[in-house]
This record gives sequence, C-alpha cells and structure tokens, in this order.
Amino acid sequence: MDLGPHGAFIWASYGIVTLVIGALIGWLVIDGRRQQRVLDEIEMEAGRHRGDGNRSHR
Repeated sequence: MDLGPHGAFIWASYGIVTLVIGALIGWLVIDGRRQQRVLDEIEMEAGRHRGDGNRSHR
C-alpha cells in the first residue's frame, strides 16, 4: 500500500488514535469498578441504618 510522502504521518496518526481510544476504554473500566465499589459501600451503609437490609417490604 503506497501512502505517498505522507505515509509516516498517516500511520503515526492511526497509532495515536489507537492509543487514545485504548486509554479511554481502560479509564472507563477502572472508573466503573471504582464507582461500583462506592455504590456497594453506600448500599451497605444504608442497610445498617435501616436495620436488616434483607427484609422485604410488603
């Protein structure tokens, strides 16, 4: 594949975009796990304040 005189720039651009998208996906995964831990802690704390958090409300 001949990309002409700008081939290096084109390949570098593709590489940079790939790295940025990979970093964003990694950040989303890590932040999602952190948010889930915070939510679990909030739910546990709310269960303590209500007494038995396993009661069904009828």
